[in-house]
Amino acid sequence: MTEKLLQYLWNYKVFKHFDFKDLEGNPVEILDFGKWNTDSGPDFLSAKIKINHIIFAGNIELHIKSSDWIFHNHSQDPNYENIILHVVFQNDIEIDELKNKNIPTLELRTHIDENILWKHEKLLSESQFIACENLFDSIKIPIHFHEENILKKLEEKSLEFEKSLEQFKNNFEAVLFHSLAYSFGLKVNAFIFKQIAESIDFTTLLKIRQNETQLEALFFGISGWLENPEDNQMKIWKREFDFIKAKFNITDLIIRPKFLRLRPPNFPTIRLSQLANLYHFQQNLFSKIIHAKSSDELFEIFKDIKASEYWDHHFNFGKISTAHQLKIVSKDFIELIILNTVLPLKYTYHKYHHEEITDEILDFYKNLSAEKNSIIDDWKKLGLKCKNALESQSLIYHYKNSCEEKNCLHCSIGFKILKES
Repeated sequence: MTEKLLQYLWNYKVFKHFDFKDLEGNPVEILDFGKWNTDSGPDFLSAKIKINHIIFAGNIELHIKSSDWIFHNHSQDPNYENIILHVVFQNDIEIDELKNKNIPTLELRTHIDENILWKHEKLLSESQFIACENLFDSIKIPIHFHEENILKKLEEKSLEFEKSLEQFKNNFEAVLFHSLAYSFGLKVNAFIFKQIAESIDFTTLLKIRQNETQLEALFFGISGWLENPEDNQMKIWKREFDFIKAKFNITDLIIRPKFLRLRPPNFPTIRLSQLANLYHFQQNLFSKIIHAKSSDELFEIFKDIKASEYWDHHFNFGKISTAHQLKIVSKDFIELIILNTVLPLKYTYHKYHHEEITDEILDFYKNLSAEKNSIIDDWKKLGLKCKNALESQSLIYHYKNSCEEKNCLHCSIGFKILKES
């Protein structure tokens, strides 16, 4: 048993039975197993459990042995403050800290079939990109699912937006802000940036948007970065945050972004400053996005976004960089914003009022460049070409929803290969 394998089993819910009980014998109902986190911090984020008729929402940490909580030094790490459940393969010692905080521990040893352990360990050791790649070259397969995949993805994203709109009283501007924050966070900080955005009353953002320093101070303060100012600019941000916090009754909640495995241009300091810059300069942002008729018009909205002057000489607080560089958003980053936030929100807004919006949205995808990432690189190795974002987004969607799940019988490629092999 390895921790990676234990995470895999939890993520895919591979258990003999689900009558979970904590070490005290209390039934534990897993309402949401959480989102698998492959970066630093808890293993599963945004989970929900029910114990003693009370529902808890937060994060879940998995270990082979309960004592790993101590060996991994989680006790003093602020990233582990919102743990609602400690899941272990074997409970070897009692963790006093967790017991004092009433955080239950769930032991999985009797819930896992040993034969399944062996089968899944073998599966995880496979180095193939997709299950059928060894057969892929033996048959010429026409790809006809690109538009279908994009429409499926748009519908899924639209449902997420509709839930957010219901939660935030049909305020498209607020939901746009939350989604843009998610996009600015990229993979590592997406959920964290969205949490920061959702913790801010959008009316507060509107009231201070004329002052870019205050916008930055708000984002940086909620991120917990202004507690010990290291230079004059940090002192200014702290002063402004203290003022905003008192005036608008900002919560004491600290939501800390991550720096691990990020290139300096993608540090959360830079991206939050750029987000503040966007909302400082772009009034009526939602209206501009909705009425844009071409990808060029969308690029015009985002092309001049840059971090504030302080970041010309910094990537992190108090540490001067030797290189002087304007931190302007790149063309590739703008395209990610358009693909991940703008087009899905345009689709959501128009789909009930503008029947032809589907063709317009697909044309946007066709006029944007194909993405560059490891998934697309692997598809290219199999002989598939990506001419535009329609095709790259489709292939990414197909990989995540069919190939990773090994859902070959419901895949047109897999079905044709199996039929003719």
